Amino acid sequence: MISLLLLLFGLSYPAASSLGAGAQGVLYQPAYAIDDELRGLPRPYCPQPGDVFLATDQSFWMRAGHWLAGGKGVHHSGILFRRSDGRMGLIESGPFNKTEVEIMDPFTHMNNHIEAGDRVWIRQRCVPLTPEQSACLTSFAEAQEGKPFACLRLVLQITPFRTRGNLRTAWIGGPHGDRKRYFCSELLMEACVASGLLDPETTRPSATYPRDLFFGRSSNRYLDKHLPLAEGWCPPARWFPLACAPGW
Repeated sequence: MISLLLLLFGLSYPAASSLGAGAQGVLYQPAYAIDDELRGLPRPYCPQPGDVFLATDQSFWMRAGHWLAGGKGVHHSGILFRRSDGRMGLIESGPFNKTEVEIMDPFTHMNNHIEAGDRVWIRQRCVPLTPEQSACLTSFAEAQEGKPFACLRLVLQITPFRTRGNLRTAWIGGPHGDRKRYFCSELLMEACVASGLLDPETTRPSATYPRDLFFGRSSNRYLDKHLPLAEGWCPPARWFPLACAPGW
């Protein structure tokens, strides 16, 4: 379709170099919608520090657990950062149901999700990180690699003993900084606090789910009031690799 439009208007298809240095896949029009619709025309995506990764999962137990905890629809989250050697990395706790924190190549990891039949979204930063913020994010992220997944804390999310609750979240679940173990959205929120992107006084990493990060809103009243992702991040946009992006 895009090629046809370009021909009709006498334009040439953009050269690969014009797509932007470091383009890794395409993004469609952002929307706060968890569905299969691809909105608008695709545009090249160049990863930047602070971008938020979100994805679904095909595992029955993963879907059931998030549904029981009140976070259905989105099951994975991570944050992109620039490694010390200059490469882009994506850090997530428990990628593909593993039991540790991993730093991965963003394109490879997101493409693996697509090949598994998952949906992938990116919430881009509205304003790029400052050099200081990016350096803090790098330092924090690289210090977490290899730490265990917080299995017990994740299980507690479907019990009365969790930190998420319309009353208790105001008092418990705050940032701990350099923890011994994390679940995915907890790690992302701690990384945002460590890099100065979120307020440590109001952020509740252990009470926040990937669904909250997707919508920037929450069924939890405290989180709904103190989850300012709409101020720093664009709405979620569906991601596809260039090679198989519909409409590209």
